[in-house]
Amino acid sequence: MTDKILFDLRDVSKSFVKGKERITVFDGLDMSIKEGDFLAIMGPSGSGKTTLLNLLGGVDQPTGGEVWFDDNRVDTLSESQLAQWRANNIGFIFQFYNLMPMLNAARNVELPLLLTNLSKKQRKQSVATALELVDLSDRANHMTSEMSGGQQQRVAIARAIVSDPKLLLCDEPTGDLDRATADEILEMLQLLNREFGKTIVMVTHDPAAAKFAQRTLHLDKGEFVEKELTA
Repeated sequence: MTDKILFDLRDVSKSFVKGKERITVFDGLDMSIKEGDFLAIMGPSGSGKTTLLNLLGGVDQPTGGEVWFDDNRVDTLSESQLAQWRANNIGFIFQFYNLMPMLNAARNVELPLLLTNLSKKQRKQSVATALELVDLSDRANHMTSEMSGGQQQRVAIARAIVSDPKLLLCDEPTGDLDRATADEILEMLQLLNREFGKTIVMVTHDPAAAKFAQRTLHLDKGEFVEKELTA
């Protein structure tokens, strides 16, 4: 981890209107993520974990405050600018993989690259590299529906890293896996962090998963209530 701040949330507030009621998730939240960090975020249901990931990924916009990424303010971008920014900088990994069952592994991994200007040959090479990193080169032409949960999540990781993003956002990435398979996935995330310098923010309810991160933040009712170093 370097001393360079990759992500900076400054006095961020976020609220939603539900019927006649305004629900406030964050009110004046500050948070900094350094380049090369591997951060686990824990907290009870409704504490704001998924909303925080959505703010970091540009899926949601703050109601107030500022969001900075790599010294550039991103909360003021238009929808089309945000989409391009996400494609260039963010990789998403979800609990239930979000793969396209009618496509094979390689085609699933290639999907983010269809938004780029890469040639077909360049896309093929990038897909091959990503699948090799997750040890699935021999399953490139297999349908994801024929794969185990752990293999599907590795395809999802390959898809997340294929465009070489600076930040990986993981929402309960091992929540649907058994302990042994979960640990394999978490070791893979550690490898991406330590050997390839990927900055990772992982939401998890599992203390055993959080121990794979460099540090853990605990959210409760939209506030960080405790900070605990785990590595």
